[in-house]
Amino acid sequence: MHQAIHDGVGPILSVRTLAEHLDDPSWRVIDCRHDLSDPTLGRRAWAEAHIPGAIFWHLDEDLSGPRTGTNGRHPLPAYGDFVRFVGTCGLTPETRIIVYDDDGGMFAARAWWLLRWIGHRRVAVLDGGWNAWRSDNLPFDRSVRQAAPCTYPAAPEPCMPTVTADELLAQLGTGRFLILDARSPDRYRGENEALDPVAGHIPGAVNRCYRLNLDEHGRFRPPKALRAEFAALLAGRDPSEVVHQCGSGVTACHNLLAMEWVGLCGSRLYPGSWSEWCADPRRPVATGPEP
Repeated sequence: MHQAIHDGVGPILSVRTLAEHLDDPSWRVIDCRHDLSDPTLGRRAWAEAHIPGAIFWHLDEDLSGPRTGTNGRHPLPAYGDFVRFVGTCGLTPETRIIVYDDDGGMFAARAWWLLRWIGHRRVAVLDGGWNAWRSDNLPFDRSVRQAAPCTYPAAPEPCMPTVTADELLAQLGTGRFLILDARSPDRYRGENEALDPVAGHIPGAVNRCYRLNLDEHGRFRPPKALRAEFAALLAGRDPSEVVHQCGSGVTACHNLLAMEWVGLCGSRLYPGSWSEWCADPRRPVATGPEP
């Protein structure tokens, strides 16, 4: 099976492989732990204990741009701003970056996507994250591996495709895109909405909760099973026709990552996702089960 492998390593990395490279100066670890209901929790947890040498990236402060009230809860940072941020962390195109969280990779996948977006190829999500690291009794401490700031030579234009709300709206009902909604089924159906002011989903979207990518231990399920499930959803479509969305463009990256891992590469992200879509009352809303 073809997988999206860059420089010998796929986008999902085992804790054992990371443990074998902890002392490698070309490898850098990034802690992306976060809690949507308590945005300070991730940094506090990182300060208390983390994988040795790991630096911390915050979902709101580092992996998102300014909110306007109409661009979603976690809009993408400006391309140039994120490139400069990566440079200030001392990361170069040669750096092997491993990102992790403690929630099945839902936040780490966002960091993975952003790094791929600016052209960084050597990046992987730690399978099982912090929980798998601890359950395997691997070392942890409070050390941080600092690197001298540099200028990151990003790709001149984004390397990961996106779609805007207007582009999506213009194609609704045409069958041009297969929209995959990564939220929980109850939020998709509009039965429960604690994060956004309007409940429901984008008309025509199909629900594929990102949790379906994980086993009961929070690790990615076998590639063969995942590929079969996504292939069934695609039903012969090219991956480039798939648009991933969720509540705010975070867990959507998890489905996109899973597709890349099993060799279904080139799908798109709708960064604003439901939180942006429902901010404009002129955009249509659907509720109930799948179309």
